[in-house]
Amino acid sequence: MRSTLSSHFLLPLCRGVRYFSMSTVEAAKRAAAFRAVDENVEDNTAVGIGSGSTVVYAVERIVERVKGEGLKLRCVPTSFQARQLIISNNLVLADLETCPELDVAIDGADEVDSKLSCIKGGGACQTQEKVVAAAAKKFVVVADYRKDSERLGQQWTKGLPIEVVPFAYMPVMIKLKAMGFEPVLRLAKNKAGPVVTDNGNLVLDATFDASKDRDWKEAERDINSIAGVVEVGLFVGMAEVAYFGMENGDVKTRRS
Repeated sequence: MRSTLSSHFLLPLCRGVRYFSMSTVEAAKRAAAFRAVDENVEDNTAVGIGSGSTVVYAVERIVERVKGEGLKLRCVPTSFQARQLIISNNLVLADLETCPELDVAIDGADEVDSKLSCIKGGGACQTQEKVVAAAAKKFVVVADYRKDSERLGQQWTKGLPIEVVPFAYMPVMIKLKAMGFEPVLRLAKNKAGPVVTDNGNLVLDATFDASKDRDWKEAERDINSIAGVVEVGLFVGMAEVAYFGMENGDVKTRRS
């Protein structure tokens, strides 16, 4: 789900899911998100709110607990979408200027490997997501069973999302090709031209050979060192726990 979706679309997802029959995937997302919120969100804390379809269910559970338990939370968004979810559900909106240190951040992922390394950025929010995750004492990932992989690239085949400043995208693409990636400029679906991030930048999707072993921490460092790169959607050594909603209704956890 892209960060440009408006609140009138998001709110039915957040408030109305219990009234309709859910698909297996949506039920899995909801189960993972609910478990994550129940086990990691406490009273009088600052919470980073991630982006994407699974986080909608995390916000649903947060709202239930705020109303039912009287939790006092300050919520810091990672995107326009997350900000709208917080505001529309009457949660307390904060930012990293007022809450530079967070107790927990809960976010989705496009793929999570056996070591909890994640690919994120399918919704073009990876820069804000990484900043918020890095500001949190605990980074928690929520996802459905389709995002669970032994190694990166098994399930997610669209490549590494890389945010770049607009005038540098061609030089960055050349550098990435020299590193063994196949980058393409991400194009928008509902407008002519490229996807533009919340920061006003462009996104490259750099595919790679998933059969080859890679040091993802080294890849993250090398990509981020390219002039013009804002942030790559590799989250290595950041997640403390991941919750995967399974097809049978169970929730699988993986800890670092």
